[in-house]
Amino acid sequence: MTTKPDNSAAGCPDNPLTDFSNCHSGIIDNFERLRELAGSVIEDPVQAEIRQLADKLYNFFHRVVLEHHAEEEQELFTEVADSARNGADGKAAKAMIKQLTNEHRQLETLWRLIEPDIRQLAKGKRVELDRVTAMKLANEYLAHARFEEEQFLPLSAKLLGERGLASLGLSLHMRHAEVSIPNYI
Repeated sequence: MTTKPDNSAAGCPDNPLTDFSNCHSGIIDNFERLRELAGSVIEDPVQAEIRQLADKLYNFFHRVVLEHHAEEEQELFTEVADSARNGADGKAAKAMIKQLTNEHRQLETLWRLIEPDIRQLAKGKRVELDRVTAMKLANEYLAHARFEEEQFLPLSAKLLGERGLASLGLSLHMRHAEVSIPNYI
């Protein structure tokens, strides 16, 4: 089993959709790792490589995936829905948003089914990983990311245009900006 670098959510400041696309790259790498884990022989004691991989997957899901879902739903999907008109593209975008949001909940549910096993493996405790669910999660997440990349993000770019992209970029910037408010009496 090989481990790959953690391509997290770095992006291009000129196009906020690039941020989402770059995040998908890291997500794809990590869900490919989950597939590797699902196909691995787990020994007793748990191999250091398996412990490290489980720890990375656990932290990645909690630090990146859940935040990515929140950003998509609260920022990207909202901006696209606001830009969508009643034409065919607008209707398609709204249907995709509903589908993708439902997929987020389904993927999070699958994660919760294997999360205790992943956590135990990260601690070096041998468990029987639910390989079927782990593989299902990995495969469904990869399909989800591919659909977003190939269908939703291109349609989003078309619907948002320059003004919508600027608005989305500002919204994402504000979401990540550390604001310090001095306390005055």
